[in-house]
Amino acid sequence: MNYPLIDLVFLVVKGVYILAFFAVNAMFLIWLERKVSAKVQNRLGPMVVGPHGSLQLIADTVKLLLKENIVPSSADRFVWWLAPFFVAVPTIAAFLCVPFSNVWIVRDLNVGVLFICSITSVCVLGVFMAGWGSNNKYSLLGGMRAAAQIISYEVPLLLSVLVIIMEAGTLSMQGIVHAQEAGLFLLKPNVMVAFLVYLISATAEVNRVPFDIPEAESELVSGYHTEYSGMKFAMFFLAEYANLFIISAVAATLFLGGWIGFFRPSAVWFLLKVYGIISFLMWVRWTLPRVRMDQMMAFAWKILTPIALVNILVTGLLLVLKG
Repeated sequence: MNYPLIDLVFLVVKGVYILAFFAVNAMFLIWLERKVSAKVQNRLGPMVVGPHGSLQLIADTVKLLLKENIVPSSADRFVWWLAPFFVAVPTIAAFLCVPFSNVWIVRDLNVGVLFICSITSVCVLGVFMAGWGSNNKYSLLGGMRAAAQIISYEVPLLLSVLVIIMEAGTLSMQGIVHAQEAGLFLLKPNVMVAFLVYLISATAEVNRVPFDIPEAESELVSGYHTEYSGMKFAMFFLAEYANLFIISAVAATLFLGGWIGFFRPSAVWFLLKVYGIISFLMWVRWTLPRVRMDQMMAFAWKILTPIALVNILVTGLLLVLKG
């Protein structure tokens, strides 16, 4: 029997499941965001299409599919066309190492954390390509802002993740979950600090309020994706919400014990944690005002990065004293 062929078939099936989850989850999160914003602003949100507007996203998808794909006359067509794929594909690939339960994971890589952090960093290329390829000065400014923001906030984010790697002694996502079976890492003060740094940095990474400077409407129209329409715009939109799920899933795995819970199936417990973090980030988005570009960059380099570095030193000292 050809075992490599069977493995390939299983990988293809898992890939189809990931793509389906990617699309359905993003559509649900967009609907949830609209409802959360409506609740914060004391209004109803989508209510017409389907029960409580639950089918509104299907109507929006049909609208985007039927929209004309307009290419700017002076754009670099190849770069402009390729940019949405550089944003969406790495996000989908990150699902490879996310452990939904003790058995629901595509591949438990021994460098799973490193893989997720590295593959999601590729998205910055797509964002910059979109701004550059559009040949629009406002789109280019939005792309440059996004690149500077994402690269800057990756530093404290990775430093906060390093604290968990030191505590668990492994880069495997499943290994980190198993390391928390005796007790959550979040109960330790140094991990609490790392969790706070991670949440702030991850919010900036996915360009959400109060760090949505790359698409500040009052200054840059709509930032790096101003010149996109139809399904190419939808790919940016879906990737944003898929990234929101990924950062929340990584936070739930590293800091909250992942699928460890008080009941089975464990995947339900994992999703409760993930959507709890997502709901919190949505609440933050519709509560806080946008910061200025200089404030955002100064906060990353002058506050978050030093805190994350000191936290690593404290974690190292605690582990040495413990060992």
